[in-house]
Amino acid sequence: MQLKERGECALICYVLAGYPTPTMCSKIARALVSGGADIIEIGIPFSDPIADGPTLQNASSFAIRRGITAENALDLAREIRDDYSDLPLVAMTYSNIIIRKGMNKFMRDAKTSGIDGFILPDMPIEESKIYHKDASNIGLSTVFLVSPNTSGPRVKQIVAVTTGFLYLVSVYGVTGARISFENYSISALKRVKRIAGSKVPVGVGFGISEPAHVKLMSSSGADAVVVASSIINMITNSPNKSSLLTEIMDYTKSLKAACRKY
Repeated sequence: MQLKERGECALICYVLAGYPTPTMCSKIARALVSGGADIIEIGIPFSDPIADGPTLQNASSFAIRRGITAENALDLAREIRDDYSDLPLVAMTYSNIIIRKGMNKFMRDAKTSGIDGFILPDMPIEESKIYHKDASNIGLSTVFLVSPNTSGPRVKQIVAVTTGFLYLVSVYGVTGARISFENYSISALKRVKRIAGSKVPVGVGFGISEPAHVKLMSSSGADAVVVASSIINMITNSPNKSSLLTEIMDYTKSLKAACRKY
């Protein structure tokens, strides 16, 4: 509400649990918050991340080879929550992770660890009844995804089971930093915003990597923007690891400065 009153969209920044190391990951999360991130999205490494592009796939594979597990992601959430009591934290993973570990138990453990909601890209609404019910009972938000070509009636169905924010995939395909966006991305955002109305906020992700992208989405009506692959790219490609945290904080500041809608 405070962001809306200030005419800003929320900046959601992604970290992959344990990447590049558990200790460094914690420091990166703090750098993102210091730079202005409003929400931290914690990725839980998964062996077959179908919605992720090469950048996140490679990072996830690296983390898994280093032994990073879902439990490590909850440990990270606890660390962040200890430092930031009011900071929203969402976990991004795939349905198999929480089903294999016992959906209700894992979500309760996540809630205790400080997680506020889940993003499950492969959870279809037709199979989400138990997930949605358990999440609601535990007090976790459910974030569902829509794409640019999701029909109006389908968007309405997805809005009905979304209790966090509606995640609009801005482009066709998988995640990954982009240079620019097509007109269809903005048209989709405006259409989905009309359908969602005041029922749920609409966040936009997939490919957002520059302040200009943030400004474009914010001024077009997005309630939030999600930045992921570009952050992982910075971590992977940084030639000077000693200055990485400062670089990430400065980058986040530039993104947050572009969040004003007007």
